[in-house]
This record gives sequence, structure tokens and C-alpha cells, in this order.
Amino acid sequence: MKREHRFPGDMPAEEFRRAGHQLVDWIADFFNSVYQLPVLPNVKPGDIRNQLPDTAPNVGEEWERIFTDIDRVIMPGMTHWNHPRFFAYFSITGSGPGVLGELLAAALNNNAMLWKSGPSSTELEKTVLDWMRQMLGLPDEFWGIVYDTASVSSMHAIAAAREKIGLQIREKGMAGRSDLPRLRLYMSEHAHSSIEKGALTLGIGLEGIRKIPVDAEFRMRPDALAAAIAEDRRQGWLPFCVVATVGTTSTTSVDPVNDIADICERENLWLHVDAAYAGTAAILPEKRHILNGCERAHSFVFNPHKWLFVPIDFSAFYTREPETLKRAFSLVPEYLRTAEDHEVENLMDYGIQLGRRFRALKMWFVLRYFGVQGIQERLRYHIQLAQEFTAWVDAHPQLERMAPVPFSTVCFRALPLKLPEGMTLNQFNEHLLEEINRPREVFLSHTKLGDDYVLRAAFGNLRTRPEDLEILKKTIDTALNTLQG
Repeated sequence: MKREHRFPGDMPAEEFRRAGHQLVDWIADFFNSVYQLPVLPNVKPGDIRNQLPDTAPNVGEEWERIFTDIDRVIMPGMTHWNHPRFFAYFSITGSGPGVLGELLAAALNNNAMLWKSGPSSTELEKTVLDWMRQMLGLPDEFWGIVYDTASVSSMHAIAAAREKIGLQIREKGMAGRSDLPRLRLYMSEHAHSSIEKGALTLGIGLEGIRKIPVDAEFRMRPDALAAAIAEDRRQGWLPFCVVATVGTTSTTSVDPVNDIADICERENLWLHVDAAYAGTAAILPEKRHILNGCERAHSFVFNPHKWLFVPIDFSAFYTREPETLKRAFSLVPEYLRTAEDHEVENLMDYGIQLGRRFRALKMWFVLRYFGVQGIQERLRYHIQLAQEFTAWVDAHPQLERMAPVPFSTVCFRALPLKLPEGMTLNQFNEHLLEEINRPREVFLSHTKLGDDYVLRAAFGNLRTRPEDLEILKKTIDTALNTLQG
């Protein structure tokens, strides 16, 4: 007797259509009304978790009940990075076309590990990366690939640099080898912490990382780099990689890449440039100079999800030595071999991950929807907002700017007319940040420059209006007055 098999299937198409329209309407309303929401949630640790069941539902729930919980459970705990008054970290925007690209990519659910497993994904990725390479003015020889974040991109750069020195680390590893010298990587003291994490992951170790001092504008000092390399060679270290930064995390300073490249070429070191935030600014002809010398780098990264309106995550990595990168990572089991391997690039060969989301689709949507001119217009607007805020800080009797403002991020601190008794200047500024953020109208973050506690305001959201800048100023003034009684 033939057994009948019940086909459970997916959400029915008509139910998906209704739910999809409902969710898209919700998102459109959210974009339109996000101004009215607090930037920061009014929750304590555990508040969201405590509203969620301890176990998954045994029986599937109706869509309407799931949808209701977006507003009931999720939204009260959201920090809104898409809010026009989110000025913390590097202000970012997941734009409308980018969100639609994510939706379509999720529906297609394509894994572009091989060309054969995703021809459109693979070839669109190469095309989009080439478009952006041209927009930044980078040379034709730069080969590109998409990773998730600059942290992972830079880790791949360090891995390629390690492979380049030819010590058979791929074959023999690093543990227990008496023939392997101590490796040294150089970065400025203001480089991103992800460089250190990448070096740790790859076995370089904290002792293998040397931080180079910076000048008065927080840029790596080439003379100090050259001296450090010379000293390390005398002491038996093997220098192998230098990481320069275009747009440091704290101050958005630009290291002198050309001078650093001179040293790397002379010393035969891999040069990686981390332009995660500021690289996007080079789309503007008047800012293209910030990438001077980057054409000489062995690898380069910038993050469109920071200032190019693409929903997180999307990191664009370029290298002049894709074969070195491939040699560091390529490992092809029989079940991943295809008849086309001899005539295509399989992107799985160029990194640690096998599964690869169709990230290029959302970038393609953003570039086509806004166009180069539309992107340039928005970048200039953000830079203008930052300059207006900088002028306000410079003219304010109780504020001090703490770094140059080459892009759209402003570092400043308070110099109060009346410092409360027993409170240091750093403590005052720490309390000031808490007081600014307390009403949840705006969100700023902080850093430290030397021993100084410094506030940061980053402008980069598509929805930030001139009136949002005025709200920021008013909030700062109110917080200053509150703290001084």
C-alpha cells in the first residue's frame, strides 16, 4: 500500500503577500515618523529578555500575533541608528533602496560561495566593486571582494601579509617552530581595535603589535615608524605589515599614506589601508586627495554601511595581490569542484567564510537609485552640517574643539565656567554626556584623546534635518546649565 506524505510547505503565497505589504507599510511609517521616537530606549538590562518565553512555541503562531510583538516587545528596546538625531559612533543610514535590496536578497537566499552556486551574485559583486573603485579613484589593478565588516576585511589583509613573507605558515602553522622569527605588525596608536583583534586571531599576539606615536593632529608619524622598524630588526623581530588609517575612529584623522608607503616599499612590508569610515568621502572630487598614496597599498578597505547608505553589513575590500590572498585561504574539497573552475573566480577561495550572502544586491540598488551625483550631494550636506556644528563649538564660551574636522565627525569637550566642587574636567564631561543623552532626544558617544575625555558628534544620516542640528545644540546647552546649577 502506497503511503501518503503530507506536504507541510512554507507560508502560503497569499498570506506572505498580505504580511509583506503589512510589514512594508510598517517600515514606511517608521521611516516617516522616526523623528518622533526617542533615539535611545528607556529600558534596563533584561527588560526585553524578560518579556520573551523561555522556550520556542511548540505550535506555530499566527502572523498577526508575531507582528503585534514588533511594537509590543522589540521597539521599546531599540536604539535607533536610523534616527536623524543619532550622532554617536559613525552615524549611519540603512536607506530605503538598501532595505529593499536586503528584502530581495533574503528572498533569493543565494549562497555565492562558487560562481556556479551564484553566477548573478558573483558577477554583480565584481561589477559593483568595480563601480565603487572608479568612484573612489582607485587604480584598475585593485581587485575587490565583499566581506561583512572592516574588522574581518583587515584580518584578511593581515593574513595575506603573513602569507606574503613565505614562512610556510599555511603548511606548518606557527606553534612550536624554532625556525619562525617573531612577527611584528605596526599600527598607529589611534588605529581601530579590530586591527589588534585580527592580529590576535592570526597568532601574532599582543606583543607582536607595535603602536606608532601620532603627531598633534593624531596622524601616524612616519619618522617614528621608520625608527621602530629599524629597532625591531636589530632586536630580531621580523616586520611584515603596516596598517595606515584614513579616518581614524576617534578623530577621523588621515595618516600620511604616501610617506608610509615609501617606508613599506623600502622595507618590503605589506601596507594595508583602513578607510572604513572616511573612504566614502573620496567620492567627492574635492576630497579625493585623502586617498593619495592608497594606490600604492597592497590592500584597502572601506565600509559602505558606514556612510554610503547601505544597511549593515557591507565591507568593500580591495587588493593588488589577490593571488596572495587566495594562497592564504583557498582549500577546495571535491564536493566544491565544478566544471567552470578554470574560467571563473570562486569567491570562497579568497576568505575564511564559505557561505556568502548576496550583499551586492543592496549596494547595486543604492548606487542606481541615488546615482553618483545624488550620493555626492548627500555627503556634502553631511559635511556642511558638521562644519556648522564646528563653528558653533568654536564660538561657544564653554566648549572646546579637540581635533580637526576633515569630514563629518566633530570631537569636542566642555570647559565649564563653573566646575562643580570636587569634580575633575574629565568627570564633568562624562556627566555632561550622560546628561545630554538622558532625555533620549539625541545620542552622542565619546572617546579619549590622550588623557582627555572627549565627546563626539557624527553626521551621516539621510534623515538629519537642519532643525535636528538645532535640537542637538539646545540639548548640549541645557545639559551644561543643569550640571552647573
